[in-house]
Amino acid sequence: MLFVDNRNLTDPRMNLALEEFLLRRVTLDDTLFLLYVNEPAVILGRNQNVLEEVNLEYTEAQGIHVIRRISGGGAVYHDEGNLNFSFITNDPADIQNFAKFTGPIIDALNGLGVPAEFRHKSDIYLGEKKISGNAQFASGRRVMSHGTVLFDTYLPTLRQAIKPNKEGIKSSAVASRRSSVVNTCGFMGEGTTLADLKGAILRQLFGAGEVPRYELSEADWTAVQEMSQKRYHQWAWNIGRSPNFTVTRNGRLPLGTVQIEIDVRKGHISALSIAGEFLGEQDLQPFYDDLVGARYDRGGVSAVLEEIDLSYYFGLVDTEDLLGLLY
Repeated sequence: MLFVDNRNLTDPRMNLALEEFLLRRVTLDDTLFLLYVNEPAVILGRNQNVLEEVNLEYTEAQGIHVIRRISGGGAVYHDEGNLNFSFITNDPADIQNFAKFTGPIIDALNGLGVPAEFRHKSDIYLGEKKISGNAQFASGRRVMSHGTVLFDTYLPTLRQAIKPNKEGIKSSAVASRRSSVVNTCGFMGEGTTLADLKGAILRQLFGAGEVPRYELSEADWTAVQEMSQKRYHQWAWNIGRSPNFTVTRNGRLPLGTVQIEIDVRKGHISALSIAGEFLGEQDLQPFYDDLVGARYDRGGVSAVLEEIDLSYYFGLVDTEDLLGLLY
């Protein structure tokens, strides 16, 4: 096994790109091991709908990244109090063998006084509360198994960030299994730091001697940066890749009650219908035509509404009120 130093990067887009680079571009018989910390971010599973998992209004206001990973599983919150680990192996038999990869992490936590244990198919628990979720992805014969350890994460932000506030959404997306969580730092000796946890995990895996490393070249780091830009910086991947879904919403505007149904495909509005009590008798098709193709996010819908004379269709309606129903 070889340790990969991530140069203390905390940008989740770079760290996810580094994992993917090691999985797809580095071919070794040795297992590669990576530890990293991210600045505040919600990391989505590959097949999740962002609107069903994330409070986007909150994350945007707080400057929290929302990034989609290549592995499955549920949405998780990362910050500087959360330690992430990743194993990359050359054995396809490792797929779904979460116990193999969580075992050393559990042993390290036990050694620090944390009575952690493996539960369900891929989680680590402390008592009745979750401290680690894990996911996997296979590429050819290579397997990546990665997970988290809550050390001193700011839990109020975690709860707000992954508390979606959108109702009336129907999709086939993979939903996160909500669990009560707890930090591990309070169960360790006084003064134990995240660096101490990292050191305990490295000793568990490599012993007390020098840790053998796999060094990336400058050309490798350039390739990681390119991978980060092409995938993890892109709205089309992070948001637009959400599985197709339909939003159905009932509400009231000054003009009366309205019922709205919006179909979203690849992150963009593909169809729209509105019924209700309108002051006018105008055909809504031109209004629909203007919105079809727009990004289904607050900025995308708002930009289109700002260019439309809404009173022509709906009477004296406030743009923000209508936006609140459409998105």
